Amino acid sequence: MHKVAIIEKIHQDGIDLLKDNPEFKYEIIEDSSEDNLIKVLPSFDACTLRVSKLNEKIMSNCKNLKVISRHGVGYDNVDLNYIKKNNITLLITAKANAIAVAEHVIYMMLSISKSINQYDQEVRIGNFKKNASSIKTLELFNKEILIVGFGRIGQSLIKRCKGFEMKVAVFDPFVNKEIIEKFGGRKIDNLDQGLKDCDYLSLHVPLTKETKNLIDYSKLKNMKKEAIIINTARGGIINEDDLNKALNENRIFGAGLDVFENEPVDKNNSLLTNKKVLLSPHSATFTEECKSRMSLETTKNIIDFFKNKIDKSMIVKL
Repeated sequence: MHKVAIIEKIHQDGIDLLKDNPEFKYEIIEDSSEDNLIKVLPSFDACTLRVSKLNEKIMSNCKNLKVISRHGVGYDNVDLNYIKKNNITLLITAKANAIAVAEHVIYMMLSISKSINQYDQEVRIGNFKKNASSIKTLELFNKEILIVGFGRIGQSLIKRCKGFEMKVAVFDPFVNKEIIEKFGGRKIDNLDQGLKDCDYLSLHVPLTKETKNLIDYSKLKNMKKEAIIINTARGGIINEDDLNKALNENRIFGAGLDVFENEPVDKNNSLLTNKKVLLSPHSATFTEECKSRMSLETTKNIIDFFKNKIDKSMIVKL
């Protein structure tokens, strides 16, 4: 029998999948502090992982651990060097979250473009149409969005953008031109030029040494004054201080952030008081449908791993 630790509770559908499989025994670990994981995790063969960290100090005590199944696609909370050296497999939910994240991008694009928070406030304070005509709003129609990173989320997003009759440019050195064009996009090779040309920017890349501070002030200052930036990928890809500066200087129109360099967000983060940025708490995948899909994929990955049926697209190549 394989023993599975569910680190932080997941949707019941995924738990039920393990419960219905007699080859697996599970336990939910709600206390994901380093001290507690060092104490309880060594007896498990596998674990699921949400936002908690698995570092070398924890995993060096886990001699039975064979596989980590991420409840999501990012894995910057896992010590990759350690698991590579110790042949621990890392799995992700590669298919479950694309729709929810793509919809969240569209929601942010529309909310910022239509200045919906300002309109809402005007009605609530009794102004109704007093200032409405002076509030600047924009259309998505015929605008160009630059999608940086063209995996499943980028591919899901392009379908929705085409529904708004937007033009779509894609920057992803790892995806060939034919695939991008099949989805109705245009591949670009020069990121700086793409940033200058786009009306909207949506980021869909992992946080790595190469993508850390990918969008900084030097890039922001060259974008269109009516450009809108959306980040639902990972905090740290955009330099937050530089973004705040660019917004305050009216270098760009607005931004939507679902992810932050430090989570929870520091109370002193200047973006919290900037009315030109729309914020959400790393919650793009929090639809009821997506929570179910992600939990099922997370636990199914573990089951498939031990039954030698794992879909290779779920395995992180280290």
